[in-house]
Amino acid sequence: MGVHRGDFTSAIERQEGSDFRPCILAYLWLTLALVPFAFSIHPDAQQIVRLSVAATEGDWKALPHFSYIERDADTKEGSTTSKTYQVMMIDGSPYSRLIAVNDDPLSAAEQARESEKHQRVIAKRAGESEKQRVKRLEQYHEDRNRMFAFMRGMAQAFDFKVLGEERLEGNDVYILEATPRPGYQPTSRETKVLTGMKGKLWIAEDNYQWVKVEAEVLKPVVFGWFIAKVMPGTRFLLEQGLVKNGLWLPTHFRVEVKAKVLWLSKDYIHDETYRDYRQISPLSTP
Repeated sequence: MGVHRGDFTSAIERQEGSDFRPCILAYLWLTLALVPFAFSIHPDAQQIVRLSVAATEGDWKALPHFSYIERDADTKEGSTTSKTYQVMMIDGSPYSRLIAVNDDPLSAAEQARESEKHQRVIAKRAGESEKQRVKRLEQYHEDRNRMFAFMRGMAQAFDFKVLGEERLEGNDVYILEATPRPGYQPTSRETKVLTGMKGKLWIAEDNYQWVKVEAEVLKPVVFGWFIAKVMPGTRFLLEQGLVKNGLWLPTHFRVEVKAKVLWLSKDYIHDETYRDYRQISPLSTP
């Protein structure tokens, strides 16, 4: 809602012989009262990030209600191979059915083998004991909870600064810079990598969804009793888009890894794209 000078013309019109000070004071009071509506009052950087983590986590919790197409591409020593899957839920946890290799559809014989494999998984899960089913679902939800914990940890591991605003993928976004927060203590192996990273976020102004997130490793991060080390130059990219009815889900994830395992260098690129989200079960309601 904007404030326009013409809206108050009648309040400051001069009439011969009158005292205009009460009108001027009323005008100033009304202008000050309307300032919050005239100008957007944005939350600070940390608040923007907290709201964005909550919004993203809320939407990602809807992912089990969708099937989608996922293409995974790996580049090593200049050579790229890819596999494309239809990801679906079978009895509470996901299953990825191969549908293409190096962007070529499977042959009739390969499709038949994948169909048989799919049916075997359905039968296996249907025949599980209660203990087996609980263990499978616990593992799936444990993996998801680690992902959410990592997202929450991100809000604690960095200091954020608003760099500005721009238009990105049809959205008005805040641009935020993330730098390591001194004294941050990671709570898990996953959040340990955050101690050596910096990042940049593009967050939608109207719903606080992540439109784009970039991150880069600045210093070596060691895992597994010094067996593996993620090296500077490792980069991450996440992009998201609107799926339906205000729901945002990932469309692209890419990691360029520079690492050492024991004494060997392991440099590679892993790239995932997601498309054709289709709702397969009702969304939970609060």
